Amino acid sequence: MQASLFNTSPGKARITSELRSLWAIVRREWIIFTRYPSWIIALFIWPLIFPMMYIFTARALSGPDGSGLDVFIQNTGANEFIGYIIVGTTVWMWQNIVLWDVGFSLRNEQMRGTLESNWLSPAWRFSHLLGPTGPQIVSMGMFIGITALEFGLLFGVRLNGSVWMIVLMMLAAIPAIYGLGFAFASLVITIKEASAFVYLVRGLVMIFCGITFPISLLPEWMQEVAKWLPQTYLIHGMRAAAFSNAGLPELIPDVIPLLLFGAFWLAVGYSTFLWMERRARQTGAIGQY
Repeated sequence: MQASLFNTSPGKARITSELRSLWAIVRREWIIFTRYPSWIIALFIWPLIFPMMYIFTARALSGPDGSGLDVFIQNTGANEFIGYIIVGTTVWMWQNIVLWDVGFSLRNEQMRGTLESNWLSPAWRFSHLLGPTGPQIVSMGMFIGITALEFGLLFGVRLNGSVWMIVLMMLAAIPAIYGLGFAFASLVITIKEASAFVYLVRGLVMIFCGITFPISLLPEWMQEVAKWLPQTYLIHGMRAAAFSNAGLPELIPDVIPLLLFGAFWLAVGYSTFLWMERRARQTGAIGQY
C-alpha cells in the first residue's frame, strides 16, 4: 500500500508544489500592492482625471447650446456621450496599466534583486508572470467598479444594459490584453527599457480604436488597421452592452474576435517567454542589470 502511494504521489506532489509556488507569488504581489496606500488612492483619482479632459472638450465643442451633440448622436447612435467616452478611456487605461504592471513585472523583480535567485528555483518559471496577473486583475476590477460608481454619482451616468454582458466582454478580453502583457514582459527582461513600446501601443489604441469617437469617422485604411486591434472589439462590445442593452447574440461579433485575438496573444506571449528563457541561459541576461 505504501509503495502504491509512493508511485502515484510524485505527479500530484508536483502539481501541488507548482500551485503553492504560484500562490506564493500572488500573495507576494498583493502584499506589495497593499503596502503602498498611494497606489490604492490612485484607483479613485485616475478614473476621474483622464476621462475629464475628453468630457470637457466634448462639451466645449458641442457649442453653448449643446447643438453639436446632435452630430454626435447621428454618428454614434448613443444619447449618453459621457458614458460613451468613459468606456473608451477605461479600456485604454486598462491596457496601459497592464503594460506597465504585468509588462514590467520581471524587470521590477530584477530591480528588487530577487529575480535571479527565484529564477534558479525548481518552480515553473512562467509563474513569475502569471502570479502578478491575479492581483492586477483584482485591482482592475476595483478600478472599473470605482469608475462606474464615481461617474454615476457625479454625472448621473446610468447603465441601460446588463452588467453580466459587460462582465462577459471583460472576461473575453482578458486573454488578449494580458497575453500582450506577457509578450511585452518577456522582451523587457532582455532589452531592459521599453517605455517607448508602451507609448506606441497605447497610442495605437487611442488613435485607431475610437476611445472617444466612432471608428466609422476614420479613413478606410485606418478602419482596416482598427480591425486588427482587439481593443476595438472590446470598446464596441462594452458600449453596446452598457448603453444599448445588447444581449449575447448582438455581442457575438465582438466576442469571437476577442477570443481569437486572445488565443493568438497568449501563444505569442508564452512563445516569447520560452525564447527569452533559452536566450537567458545562453547569454546570462537574467543577471545583467
